[in-house]
Amino acid sequence: MAAQALQTAATSVPRPEYPRPDWQRRDWLNLNGTWSFRLDPENENGSTQASAEFGSEIVVPFSWASPLSGIGRNERGIGWYKRDVTWSPEAKDSLVFLRFGAVDYRCDVWINGLHAGSHSGGYGEFEFDVTGIWNTGEANTIMVRAEDFDLKAQTRGKQGYGEIRGIWQPVWLESRPKAYIQQAKFITRLDGSVQANLTIAAGKTTEASLQFRFADGAVSHAENVTLAQGVNSVSATFQVEEPRLWSPESPYLYEGEIKLASNEGTDAVETYFGIREIGTARFGDRDYRWVTLNGKPVYLNGTLDQSFHETGYFTYPTDEEMRDEIYLAKRLGLNFVRIHIKPEEPRKLYWADKLGMLIMEDMPCFWGNPDEPTRAAYEREAKEIIDRDFNHPSIFSWIMFNETWGLRTDAETIALTSQDGGKAEATYLPETQEWVRSIYRWAKSVDPTRIVEDNSPCNYDKVESDINTWHFYINGYEQVRAHVTEVVEKTFPGSSFNCIGDNVQSDAPLMNSECGNVWGFVSGAGDSDLAWHYRYMMNEFRRHDKMCGFVFTELRDVTNEFNGYYRLDGREKFFGYEGFVPGMTLADLHAPDFIVIDAPPCQTLQAGERVSVPLLKSSYSDRYHGQKLTLGWELWHDNLGTRVTGDRGAIELDWNGYGVKEIAPIAFDLPKQDAVAVLAVTLRDAEGAVVTRNFIAFDVRGGSDVPVYDADGRFVAVPVTDYAEQTFAHQWNAIQSGKTNGGQSGKFVYDVKLPDAAEQALVQQVELYFEASSKRLLARNVEGARERAHGIDFMHGADAAVEYNSNTYYMTDNELHESRIDVLVDGEKVASFLLTDNPADSQGVLSYQYQEVHNQLDEAGSYGYLCKVVLPSSVTAKLDRSRAFKLTLEAGEGGLALYGRNAGRYPIDIVAHVR
Repeated sequence: MAAQALQTAATSVPRPEYPRPDWQRRDWLNLNGTWSFRLDPENENGSTQASAEFGSEIVVPFSWASPLSGIGRNERGIGWYKRDVTWSPEAKDSLVFLRFGAVDYRCDVWINGLHAGSHSGGYGEFEFDVTGIWNTGEANTIMVRAEDFDLKAQTRGKQGYGEIRGIWQPVWLESRPKAYIQQAKFITRLDGSVQANLTIAAGKTTEASLQFRFADGAVSHAENVTLAQGVNSVSATFQVEEPRLWSPESPYLYEGEIKLASNEGTDAVETYFGIREIGTARFGDRDYRWVTLNGKPVYLNGTLDQSFHETGYFTYPTDEEMRDEIYLAKRLGLNFVRIHIKPEEPRKLYWADKLGMLIMEDMPCFWGNPDEPTRAAYEREAKEIIDRDFNHPSIFSWIMFNETWGLRTDAETIALTSQDGGKAEATYLPETQEWVRSIYRWAKSVDPTRIVEDNSPCNYDKVESDINTWHFYINGYEQVRAHVTEVVEKTFPGSSFNCIGDNVQSDAPLMNSECGNVWGFVSGAGDSDLAWHYRYMMNEFRRHDKMCGFVFTELRDVTNEFNGYYRLDGREKFFGYEGFVPGMTLADLHAPDFIVIDAPPCQTLQAGERVSVPLLKSSYSDRYHGQKLTLGWELWHDNLGTRVTGDRGAIELDWNGYGVKEIAPIAFDLPKQDAVAVLAVTLRDAEGAVVTRNFIAFDVRGGSDVPVYDADGRFVAVPVTDYAEQTFAHQWNAIQSGKTNGGQSGKFVYDVKLPDAAEQALVQQVELYFEASSKRLLARNVEGARERAHGIDFMHGADAAVEYNSNTYYMTDNELHESRIDVLVDGEKVASFLLTDNPADSQGVLSYQYQEVHNQLDEAGSYGYLCKVVLPSSVTAKLDRSRAFKLTLEAGEGGLALYGRNAGRYPIDIVAHVR
């Protein structure tokens, strides 16, 4: 994928589409592609036009740090760009504008040697009217100077994964008549009324006709306006009959055109709007609010989107990849993404509008002190972002700051102003808190149609906000359950929890705005399975009526965080839920109508024990209200490769009302043998269609030193770590010695003793069972783990050294690691198996159940394949006499992992079934 993208960028115009599908004119010229370039890290040429020769070429619109730019140098400094362009507008006497999607950070532009303008800010769109210096019909030289020294006052955001340096969004020329529409902001209501607030520029005082035409003419409006010379504010209101509301389930857009006709020409802008209302409301007798979409509660199933591409960094190589990014989130059953510490590219926002994905958009942060110059730079850029993105119906929330980044005044500055001469610490000062409050209120004043959050916090330091969120990165079922419960109980109007200073909570909705198991571990999570943790965390969230959503970190892995639903290159991770409930996917955990199993993800209990499991219904949709839904359940287990169904039943539920309510518990008897038993539940509608699925597991103990399985004959078990000999170059045990590993080629040899003649007169048949997988060697398995603290440097791209991280055990994905093993009995080969992978996901139940420490993973989630060998009669005849044999499991270069009774997927050691 990466090589193909590089080739495409080098041989054609990258990103050829108009950059603003929400605000598009027909007469334009795309300036993406090859420009002459020179990188000046030391500012040797000063701030005027570059006089030296341009020694290289760059592919615009990609950051000069990114591979797709053709430069690939992550150096601060000044980038000089030059390109010769010949272009004439279609209409005579038109104005000519040079437009930039974004340039990081300070930008100066010259046309034919004359300065066209300057702009500061790394994320905002800007333009220059170059009409007076553009030579129509002749060659023009465009010179751009982009300065990026990572100053602390810059609104840098979270660029550590890959820096945006210089031009990093499209560049284009565009013509307009002398009277033109600068901007239109649509405010829609559920009754179909639409208010369009327009900013119109006119070269002189003139009469004009303003026309709106949408939905192929089904929506139209026209009125006459008088324009004064300069900038005019015009408001127009029109009605949409039988409005179709926008939502993730039905993302209808009213696409069309606005025209401004005057004696200075006709300006036509293609645009669109979606009719929807975002709000918060109380329901019933609750003293807290939920988030609403179109007047109804919406449960926000979301993910953090770093919006990072491995070759283009913050710039996607193609429009198709931006569309696919929204699709990848949507196929998981998610209904929103939080764009992290930056605004999104307009074309990706367009695909969110078009495909139906709600967006929580962050403002980019700065990393220095919140002093006056820094505040001014932030305020300027925040205005550009909200102005640009106002019309996207997908955006439901603005987040003004994240985790107090940039809001603390450093210790040195505080010490300089301190009167007591004491030791100072970096502090979120009261005056900064008041500035944040003013930013929240400013954002509400310029955009009252959306939810605004002051600071998405991890330090319990909110000031004033429309929504009450918090971050946590905690691993372990009991720890997550206790933490979420504590937050819910401490959240109520007037509570000082999660607030700083004298501020207290309002009745604002409660939701989580960052969670996951990428942090919360000793030395970070490395690259480990997340499926088990994710499922019980979803259950804990949906258990609480007060909570209305979450943001999981994150959509894709990034360069040093591996907690994504997908790999960075888009490869799928396999969560393994279908191994418990047929057809179950991640989307089942994101259903607006959900069944909470209010119990641990796995419990260790005795065979035959009677169990009662509490259940809750959680509904944030009225789709099935007033209907009867059927909750089917069954208890099943695997008996040495055979699926056995135990108790089962169905419960008819009257599905009414929003929120969380108790329903009748399910009671059943556990199997009377060693087993991993699964309680699988499926909620169906009246037509039998699946609404949602869920499950929990039980580690069922047979209660004997000898394993108990449902079969005739006797069982002999040998722990996998009780080998008599091993020849691997790298060998170690894991999961409290429940598992043994051999790296590269080698063998494990076991002494197996069968029942003697006094216990069993005749050995007629011997079946061998064991659970095995290949073994992928990591650097830490060979060289040892390297533990390191994960600090703020990770926000700036520090190397995760993932293969040295003690928590790393790669989650099951598309990349397979095979190994072939031979099974020998007393030196005679009796079977051979191809172990297709070294998997780790939720199916490794026992590898989770027997983790010793909640925040230190030991090959968690790892499991193997059930291997069954029926020994040939010739071998069995010998064993009838000897009653003992040497079992050899010999692996090729792919290595071998063996899972015992307390590890993996199956509750078995190396088992000989003797009949």
